[in-house]
Amino acid sequence: MQRFKKIGFWRTVAWSTLGSLAVVLLTVVTFRLHLSLVSASFCYLLLLVLQSLSGELVSSLIVAVLAVGCLDYFFVEPLFSFQVESPLDTLGLLSFLLTGVVITRLVTQLRIKTESSRLQHENLKRLYDVAQQMLALEPDANAGGNFLEPFRQVFGLKAVCVFDAARSELYIAGQAHADLEKRTGEAFIHGRGRDDREEQITTQVIRVGGRTTGAIGFEGLKDQELTAGPLAALAVAHLERTHSFAHASRAAATAQAESYRSAILDALAHEFKTPLSTILAAAGALREVRSLDPDHREMAETVESEAARLGRLTTRLIRTARLEREEVKPWMELIDAYPVISDTAEQYNKSTHGRISVIKDCEFTEVMADRELLRLAVSQLLDNACKYSTPGSTITLSITRQDESIAVRVLSSGNPIPAGEKSKIFDRFYRGLNGRHTSHGSGLGLYVARKIAVALGGNLDLDSEPGATKDVVFRLTLPVPESERSDIAAVV
Repeated sequence: MQRFKKIGFWRTVAWSTLGSLAVVLLTVVTFRLHLSLVSASFCYLLLLVLQSLSGELVSSLIVAVLAVGCLDYFFVEPLFSFQVESPLDTLGLLSFLLTGVVITRLVTQLRIKTESSRLQHENLKRLYDVAQQMLALEPDANAGGNFLEPFRQVFGLKAVCVFDAARSELYIAGQAHADLEKRTGEAFIHGRGRDDREEQITTQVIRVGGRTTGAIGFEGLKDQELTAGPLAALAVAHLERTHSFAHASRAAATAQAESYRSAILDALAHEFKTPLSTILAAAGALREVRSLDPDHREMAETVESEAARLGRLTTRLIRTARLEREEVKPWMELIDAYPVISDTAEQYNKSTHGRISVIKDCEFTEVMADRELLRLAVSQLLDNACKYSTPGSTITLSITRQDESIAVRVLSSGNPIPAGEKSKIFDRFYRGLNGRHTSHGSGLGLYVARKIAVALGGNLDLDSEPGATKDVVFRLTLPVPESERSDIAAVV
């Protein structure tokens, strides 16, 4: 539409001059032939129709006024004057002028709509070509703004620029002669685009689902009203496609890496089992030899104890690897949680010089659970507490009644967990900043413990102890069987 608003001045002058000469020539011919007013009016009307085919409204109006003046001067009584005696002649002249204006206007509108339809058809074909070229691109073809080349080439742009807010990257294709990059960034910041007709720069804001995700700028784009919006939509489609591809690639890579980790852990654990069993058997046999002196016997007992502990760790590693692959299903049965928990704590007390204190604050501790999985979950919590608590400090393991569940709390003193890490510590392979500096680990302990708790119908989360700002408390909850809830409530 902008093309029709900028019709050249000289084109209007040319059509006006040509039409005026035609009126003069027609006047000379019709006057020499002594045609009547009606016949002369018909000839002038045909001339106006031909003039209106040019689509020049201004020149057509000039020719129409000149034709009315000639009719009045040469064919309306009194002749050779611009006075009109008969009201009918006045009406006829006005009708002639009005008819000429209406015809000119209708023909001009028809030509404009025809030209607009042609331009829309051409732009639609160009947009189709751009869409085909972009679909042929690789999903990750964003480097250097290569995906913008179809925009520039098909539409003959000087330059095109896109700001991708998701990646905070600016892509540009072509040679920008104006500050296209700056204006594109400003469009994103202010949330609105603008058109600069003089410098031929158009910017548009890119939105997805009502959310601003970037901006696009064009330099040298013709017919901005018709093409800027569709081109921006094509850019949005490509950016969303690349984002989805990148997200899927990362997810696939993460899943593959985690699968490899689980397989390696499982393989290593199985490889350790055989030599550990041999060491344990040899240490036991060596300890039974009567000729050993007390120092050597103590050393044999230490080897046997540490080999047994390493065997238990290997068993935990195997169970952890299988649990990650969801190969192990809980074998639910009614068990007394206290003996399982206290036995697990006693095993850790042997290697930690009695740091773990077990407190039972309720009478009923029966739950529906898998005995081995519960032992593994408590072991993970105790192992985590021993690693990250203050050396030599007491670790308290308490069992309490909480509504319709049994709560097992593991309290240790040491570095508190930062607020920003509390929502991440149960993620697979995540290790906090303090943990990386103080102890080795795989980042699987809390993840596995929570997974076991959920499989047993309970949960594992951080608990807050009032006034204990330096204490870290993990709470493992297990549901009480429905058949036991009424008995417990009666006793309480």
